Amino acid sequence: MNVDIGSILNDWPFEPGQVSARRIRGADGRDKIQLRLDMGLLQMEVAGRPDGVRPHGFECLLHYYEDQLNTHRHHHDGSEMGFSVDEDGCERLRNEAQMYYHRYLAEFVLEDYPAVERDTSRNLRAMDFLAMYAREESDRVAMEQYRPYVVMMLTRARARRSAERGNHQDALGTLRRGIERIKRTYQRMGQEELVDESGELAVLRAMIKEFESQVPVDPTARLRGELDKAIREERYEDAATIRDQLKGLSG
Repeated sequence: MNVDIGSILNDWPFEPGQVSARRIRGADGRDKIQLRLDMGLLQMEVAGRPDGVRPHGFECLLHYYEDQLNTHRHHHDGSEMGFSVDEDGCERLRNEAQMYYHRYLAEFVLEDYPAVERDTSRNLRAMDFLAMYAREESDRVAMEQYRPYVVMMLTRARARRSAERGNHQDALGTLRRGIERIKRTYQRMGQEELVDESGELAVLRAMIKEFESQVPVDPTARLRGELDKAIREERYEDAATIRDQLKGLSG
């Protein structure tokens, strides 16, 4: 059997600065996601853990540790006192989060926004879990630097889903809440100075401008603006016509 993937890579050139992804049908008959890298590609499952492994019989390692926490609570009258994740466990959780990062990056390119929301939410939950239960302080803060990016990707996916349904106002609200969430993250980390230079915030603000241009203009508000302009310019006949149009709308 020839295991050289050179022909696959030659047929799918790597483009620097571009995220290239595609869905393919695997040899097992199930869909897979492929992400092109500079020296190869990643192939991932579309659901469950991206590498298809089930640690300790669970969908992912995070689910296993969450179950361990619940078991601890059960045996300690609901208390979490004494529960922690050691350094090795924290490293494995971070490595697992990296797998989900690659997949939601590909999912966004493929415009599978529900899947992006699923995987980014999972990674945020992993960050919260480590921040709460990692044994070492360094492990509790190791992933926090990535939180603004993950929140940005989650916000973009939710906003795109709303826009696809024609709910541009909902999309704008989602974007504004995402911006505030990222600002609070910087404040909590004591890095308020990053707010003005944050690439994540710049992306979300650009999306706000994009969606604002797509929101249908209220005809009443538009006519009132035209009326004010006509009066300022002393075009009274035009103003009277616009007033009649406004009365027709209100009637």
